[in-house]
Formats: sequence, C-alpha cells, structure tokens
Amino acid sequence: MTESSERPYGPGAETNEAFLDAKGLRALAHPVRLQLVALLRKHGPSTATRLAERLGVNSGTASYHLRQLGAAGFVAEDAERGNARERWWRAVHQSTCFDDPELAEREPEATLAYLQSVAATYTLRVQRALNELQTMPRAWRDTFDMSGWPLRLTPGEASALQEELRAVVARYRRDTPEGAAAAPEGTERVSVITHLLPEPAASSAPAASSAPADSSGPGAGPGTEGS
Repeated sequence: MTESSERPYGPGAETNEAFLDAKGLRALAHPVRLQLVALLRKHGPSTATRLAERLGVNSGTASYHLRQLGAAGFVAEDAERGNARERWWRAVHQSTCFDDPELAEREPEATLAYLQSVAATYTLRVQRALNELQTMPRAWRDTFDMSGWPLRLTPGEASALQEELRAVVARYRRDTPEGAAAAPEGTERVSVITHLLPEPAASSAPAASSAPADSSGPGAGPGTEGS
C-alpha cells in the first residue's frame, strides 16, 4: 500500500505523515478529496473557490469536501489568511500512509474505494503529463518515461524491492511549498509513481511463448520510471 509504520493516525495530529485509521480511510475514499489534499500539499494554503477552479468543480462541492476532510483531520483552516469573507485551508500532513492489513480486512469496501480513488488520481496525473508532453522543454521531455518489468519474486523479495525503491526516492529532494523557494535553480516538480502489482493467479499459467518478455513499456525518454 504505502509506507509502513506502527504509529496510529488520529484527527488533528500535527505530524508530517497521516497514518490512516477507519475514519481517515473512509474520508479519503473519494477522488475529489484526494485531489484537494494533493493540491494543498503541493501549492500550500488556498480557498475553496481557487481549488474548485483547479479541479473544474463548483465551489460548493469543493467546500463540502474540504469540510469532510477537516472533520477527518487532513486539512485545517488557515487562521493567518482567513477572514470573514474568505475561508482558507491548509494541509495538515505532507503524505498519507496506509499499511494496516487488519484495517483492510475490517473495511474491505472502504479500502477498495480508497485504492480506486488513488489509482484514478494517478491516472489523471499521467494523462496530464502526456497532454503537456509536446510543449515541455526538450530537457524535461527527454526524462519522461513509462516502463514495466515483469518479475518472478517471493513475497519477501517483493517487500525488499519495495523498501529499496523507497530508499532511492528518499535520497532526492522532497517537493513541499516551504522548500520550493530554497530549491536550486532549474528544479521543477516531478512525480514518481510506483506500482508493485502481485499476480498470484497468473503465476501458474503456462508461458504463451518462449520469446523473452518485453521489459519496457512505451516511453518518451531514455530513462525508466515505474508508474
């Protein structure tokens, strides 16, 4: 799912990472809410009206979902910016963690809805990048890539691979509103999206061909990006 931790998540917890409980899981089981949280984390505090414009929804819809997110502890009012006419919101955390097998067993429908919303949000990000690909500067266009590698692993090896990928990403500069001003010249926002997709039902299926499997998906650059 996401990063592992023993720490519980509770509404209003002022930590850098939200660890989902049942209430938080249900609150995020909607793609609009996930996108609202993502926008506040990326760009900093904003109003429902401005967020609605970015998402292409009406301000009433954005306000409703922000209130739901506030009740679950993912966003909070920004008192420094708000006034009687305009209500500003800020993200409480910079990332979300869901790695609780027992919670997934207790809340299977909410778990599936949440993961489907995450998948839909990632699909939108990929599509947006594709739509903008031809107008990107050449240097950035050459870094774009989508690749896939079919592997045969044990569960332990798959977990180790997941941890290694996280360790690699952790070496690089995190994108936060606070850190943007201090970032070196020439930096831009980059999304790294990884999927580790077990296929146990297909493991025993006979190979359809003796030809080697294609290890690379369609890409627009020389690099590789798990997505």
